[in-house]
Amino acid sequence: MSNSKSPYAAALDELHRYFARFTPLSKQEFNEFLTYIEVREFGKKCIVIPAGEVERYVNVVAWGLVRKYLPVRNRELTIQIATEGHIIHSDISFHYRTPSNCIIETIEPTVFFSITYENLQEAYDRFPKAERLGRLLLSDLFVKKDTRYFDQLRKDTRERFLDYVRNHAEMLQRVPQKYIASYLNIKPETFSRLKHLTRKS
Repeated sequence: MSNSKSPYAAALDELHRYFARFTPLSKQEFNEFLTYIEVREFGKKCIVIPAGEVERYVNVVAWGLVRKYLPVRNRELTIQIATEGHIIHSDISFHYRTPSNCIIETIEPTVFFSITYENLQEAYDRFPKAERLGRLLLSDLFVKKDTRYFDQLRKDTRERFLDYVRNHAEMLQRVPQKYIASYLNIKPETFSRLKHLTRKS
């Protein structure tokens, strides 16, 4: 058990620092908020939320790797790849309490810090800082989504590939190529041709 405390403690410290980017939280305030959070563990290639089920949780990846995708006809369109410290959930399903259109699946064994919809509402009622934190986190997620959407429209295939590799080089080793290609809206064969650019220099 003593071995398992260290990674959890480190991940909780990272979570505290992440929250503090949006609103100052004392250690005591953070610990009070933690009473609403569940630790959830999943193996590799586990479905966290299937299509058609109402999303109960907002998740922060403590460690591991997860993808969110839409099944469209005979394809899987990857719309998010989340690593340590990132939030992932079926947004529309969670906020509107409707069945999820997307699927969330682990790529590696993954541990989440998760909060249910009900616990989040209670935390908002009890802690004014929690409501402010939630609002600012939500705004940040919307800005990031818009930024990605605009990049998809503005940049050509080569630019999207090079930007991703420049900012997320380690992902080429951790994530199957087909998922990254789908996320960047690049055909798998084009992605394979572009990979030679990473071997220059």
